Amino acid sequence: MRAKKAWLVAVVGVLAGCGTAAPQEPPSTVAGVLTLDKATAPEPGGEVGGASTEFASGTELSVWTKLSTTEKDVDRIAELDVDKTAKGAMYLEPRTSAWFDGFRGPFLYQELAGDIVMHARVKVAGRSGGKPKRKFSLGGLMARQPDSYATPNWMSVTTGTADKSGQVEVKYTKDGSSMPQERMVKGEWMDLVLARVGRVAVALYKEDGGTWKVGSRWPCELPEVLQWGITAYTDWDSYNTLKKDATKGNAKQVKGVPDVKMTVDFVRFLRPELPEYADPLNTASVSDEVMIKMLTPAGA
Repeated sequence: MRAKKAWLVAVVGVLAGCGTAAPQEPPSTVAGVLTLDKATAPEPGGEVGGASTEFASGTELSVWTKLSTTEKDVDRIAELDVDKTAKGAMYLEPRTSAWFDGFRGPFLYQELAGDIVMHARVKVAGRSGGKPKRKFSLGGLMARQPDSYATPNWMSVTTGTADKSGQVEVKYTKDGSSMPQERMVKGEWMDLVLARVGRVAVALYKEDGGTWKVGSRWPCELPEVLQWGITAYTDWDSYNTLKKDATKGNAKQVKGVPDVKMTVDFVRFLRPELPEYADPLNTASVSDEVMIKMLTPAGA
């Protein structure tokens, strides 16, 4: 994480992890304001660029690791392939599962260090087409602290059906407590960005033909190395009496009515650049407009 200059305006109530703290905003004339003309788009390539995947060939699946394999969990993936079910794309169908509080679902990831922008184009539908019908049937991007089963720490931006159909959900989980927020969207294909830059984590989304929007930004001090990747989960209602018992819910595959199929066109990793004088937690220092330019690929 970057050290900040002494003159930066203090942020009130910033937590050790991401949360809902409201930063104080300095006058717009205070030094430290990153203007749109000074902001730069994230850089492709480099050391993280090699982790990017276009899913043009089935062999590209080999660079992705299943969390259920590395951390000895139930495999909650029903179908997974690349360039087979959907040409030039990853296809994933989850079994009944959840990423909420201490509950765990499917996750495919690569371990990467430092400030990261993860950009993907995804389509989430019900298994019979249209919007998923089961509540909290979502798919998208996630970044997770490794080996954090006991005290889960992760963030995500997903799309599909949350409490209503046609939503984007942005969520940060700190020590096993999830803080989700939903945004209404239209259409099927969605561009998603999940990023960590300096002391902030950010979720962004864009509908086809639309403009980028900031889903949320959270104060964040996650470890240097995170698991960055793809998730999909579905059918929260089938957990029934287990909804308050993550230990029992995680111990076995819950039978239910899974209703998600997700297509991922690509996942690209980039490096963001944040000037030392800018405070990404402070919207008067880094506005949403500037944040979007700083965390979305040029021309995306």
